[in-house]
Amino acid sequence: MSISRSHPANRSIQAVLCSIPLVITLLTQGCVLVGIDYETPRANSPDAWTVSVKGDLERPANLAKWWKAYNDPTLDLLIEKTRGANRNLKIASQNISTARAQRGVAKSFALATLNGDGSYSRNRTSEFLSISGAEPHPLNYYITGFDAGWEIDVFGGLRRNIEASEANLEASIELYRDVLVTLLSETALNYIEYRTLEERIRIAISNAAAQRSSVELTQSRLDAGLAPRIDVTQATTNFERTRALIPQLKIQLDAVRNRLASLTAESPSSMIEILHLYDGIPAPPRGYSAGMPCDLIRARPDIRAAERQLARETALIGVAEADLYPRFILFGDFSLETITANNFWNTAASSYSFGPAIRWQIFSAGRVRNNIKIEEAAAEQALQNYENTVLIAVEEVENSMSAIANGWDRFATLARADSSARETVDLIKENYQNGLVDFQRVLEAERTKFMTEDDLAIERGNISRSYVALYKALGGGSEPSLSAVP
Repeated sequence: MSISRSHPANRSIQAVLCSIPLVITLLTQGCVLVGIDYETPRANSPDAWTVSVKGDLERPANLAKWWKAYNDPTLDLLIEKTRGANRNLKIASQNISTARAQRGVAKSFALATLNGDGSYSRNRTSEFLSISGAEPHPLNYYITGFDAGWEIDVFGGLRRNIEASEANLEASIELYRDVLVTLLSETALNYIEYRTLEERIRIAISNAAAQRSSVELTQSRLDAGLAPRIDVTQATTNFERTRALIPQLKIQLDAVRNRLASLTAESPSSMIEILHLYDGIPAPPRGYSAGMPCDLIRARPDIRAAERQLARETALIGVAEADLYPRFILFGDFSLETITANNFWNTAASSYSFGPAIRWQIFSAGRVRNNIKIEEAAAEQALQNYENTVLIAVEEVENSMSAIANGWDRFATLARADSSARETVDLIKENYQNGLVDFQRVLEAERTKFMTEDDLAIERGNISRSYVALYKALGGGSEPSLSAVP
């Protein structure tokens, strides 16, 4: 689709000159329909996904409520609080109200207007302005009446304006849905991060306790003359470094908790009560389906919003182009005017006028044509934004599927490594107590075990977060109905 095209400047002048005497014909048929008749552009999406995921893949029963697949009541509660209280969502809701009112304003321009007025004044002429020399007397002046007008949309400028306002309203609804999708995924991502940090803190505390026992072991062997002092200092260093990681993780934990409080419009203290029950990192469903790339066009609200914004900008080209043509207006006014209150309702006090009128910006120093060029450029930008939004959506889905597929492989490898690391620590400690190995082997084994357990917890959280990213990339969480939006 290409927005740029030659505007009908020359034929518009000929059409108007031949049609001015034929107002009745213009009312029924018109000569020129300004602007471009909008057609939805064809999205450049691939036929299939590059990344394929092995296993049993079935789409969740309800993509709109994808978080239910985690079977975590706390996550469900946080999601509902975000939907009901998030301030950014309320702002997006008010944007819909604004767009709806703007549509009403645009429609009103196509309707007839009726204005009433009335006034009373008391007037006296200056004696120095009197020609006859007679003494001027004050006069009362009463007037009331109404005037009406109706612009006949001969060339479609008003219709294009209504078309633009309709598209703008539809875009604001899709933007509301896009904000909702983003906020729900952000809530889930932060909740999973919170549980992941809790798990890492638990692992750090557990390993610190095990390393404390190594300090006690080396101290007892030093006291018995079976080990050098360096074994005690090395064990102490290893133990204290592990302990030092715990406050660092708690700082991150508090920051994530505070972020959840902001997303749900709760206080940090209330969030502590909501999150007090630790139930581990929420496990994602093993099966999913991304559908076909073309499904993104229907599912993602940001793509639908970009398409509606393109429709709006296309319609505005016609609004700007309408200024090349004359405007035809039917007007009329009726009033009662008198200087005596007793004659106010006398038919002789009435006055009126009515008839057609024409307004045409014949000389505008290129302003109208430049306005058209501005709107054409804006429409071209909207087209590029739409196509770019589709490309980004495909990228996000591909990245999420790759993260899931490779994440499960890495998790399986780390799980095997964790099992070996645990066994290694037990064997090395037993050999150390029997004097078969030095303490350096114990230190290396304990460090490897701690790092492997920590990496395993991180990867478990990453996989859960990758599923959230996939659901977001597929447009999950969007409300099909916005009955609750004013």
